[in-house]
Amino acid sequence: MFNNFPKVSPNSMIARIFLAFLTSAGLFYVNIMPTIVSGLIDALGFTNQQAGNVASANMYGAAAGALFIVFFIKRLNWQLAATLFLSGLIAIDLMSMKLADPTVLIIVRFIHGFIGGMLVGTGFSLIARTYQPDRTFGVLLFVQFGFGGLGIMLIPGLVPEFGTQVLFYSLVAFNVATFLMLPFLPAYEIDTAGEKERKATANGIQKLPAALTLATIFLFQAANMGLFAFIIGLGEYFKLEMGFISTTLGIANWLGLAGAGLVIIIGSRFGYLKTLFSGIAFTALAIWALSFANVPWIWVASNCLIGITWGFTISYLLGLASRFDVTGQMAAMGGFASKMGLASGPAVTAVLLGEDNYELIIIVATVVMIITAITVWLPSRIQDQIKSD
Repeated sequence: MFNNFPKVSPNSMIARIFLAFLTSAGLFYVNIMPTIVSGLIDALGFTNQQAGNVASANMYGAAAGALFIVFFIKRLNWQLAATLFLSGLIAIDLMSMKLADPTVLIIVRFIHGFIGGMLVGTGFSLIARTYQPDRTFGVLLFVQFGFGGLGIMLIPGLVPEFGTQVLFYSLVAFNVATFLMLPFLPAYEIDTAGEKERKATANGIQKLPAALTLATIFLFQAANMGLFAFIIGLGEYFKLEMGFISTTLGIANWLGLAGAGLVIIIGSRFGYLKTLFSGIAFTALAIWALSFANVPWIWVASNCLIGITWGFTISYLLGLASRFDVTGQMAAMGGFASKMGLASGPAVTAVLLGEDNYELIIIVATVVMIITAITVWLPSRIQDQIKSD
């Protein structure tokens, strides 16, 4: 498929950008999640829990799709599959514009998430086949934070005038742009010889660090997204103005570009243990500081630091997962763990939040982030030892 189109070099920056768009398309709504949650509440009158459940359904569907596609990665005609997945996403986003019932929207967005999850899992498997996948994941986060920041800054002001349609139109536009890039990507065949060599030298040590890596990805994403999905409401709880809130969040998303950019520049130069522990520690500190978000400069500093460390840390976590095989299956499993975390965070937070218990969800997110520093220690240390041998 697309054989008549010229192909970019597999490990070029252009290829990394195209792969970033392909992988982002199925999950781009995550990057504008606060606007979707607040848009459903403001425009359609959803409660906090209903809006949170819609967001969670979308991401639980994505998690299911990412897990489903893992079993077909090795023999998948990924170009045909990506074309079908993108078509399905566009169709469902257009359908979602006409829906106003919470239950129906939950079902439809779950289906959307399932298709998007298969697309993201496919993209992750392709990234794992590139040279230095950490850098490609950095480009992925660079794209997501860049366009996510733009969406968070612009969309909230458009919802009162245009309703929830503007939310879904932004998703459609991103998918169409991805369609235009798809024909120029190369085949990314699986390195079967490399996989045989990896299996021969694994000696059974891969399973525990791989499982801990997946657990870390899940917890890291759950803690961040659980807070991020309700971050606009948190700002309002601390009596901050909406214009100030949305501008800060947009800037914070764009500063995520700096975190992802650091990954692109640094690569694996300093190893996984130092980089991941540093990223997680600063994220935990920034989340805890939101307890004092009634002070405007603390609100700004905390959100901006989270933006930087989120893009930085998750790039390395996904890169770490991709190091455990060369077929892309573990990378796809990393995508599954990521989506489960992204889905579970808002769902649990919606329950804990209740009637604006924002101090509680900040404490819980901070504790969970500290736990991730413990679970990531063994796999990152083992991977650093393998690199140095």
